[in-house]
Amino acid sequence: MLNTETKYEHILLDEKNVPIIEGTRMKVIELVLDSQAYGWSPEELCFQHPHLTLGQIHSALAYYWDHQEELDKDIENRLQRVDELASRNRPPKIVARLRSEGLI
Repeated sequence: MLNTETKYEHILLDEKNVPIIEGTRMKVIELVLDSQAYGWSPEELCFQHPHLTLGQIHSALAYYWDHQEELDKDIENRLQRVDELASRNRPPKIVARLRSEGLI
């Protein structure tokens, strides 16, 4: 697995050019999504992800803001893929039955 360095300390591009936090398997967009979904500050992100340093978090967020359009497009593509896969799968019969009975 070859990683490419970026001008951002702590951020590497993996073999698919996806930005990851150096020394981890965490993608920059995963951290960004946590920040957006929960409204977490960098300090709260550090608390929630104790394996990351505040420097790694700030570097990941800086990378995001400098590449926002590209990363937002990647996030949208991933969400569309999830929706597509979910629409192909029917819920198990038990789920359908429980819904019809108003139990879920």
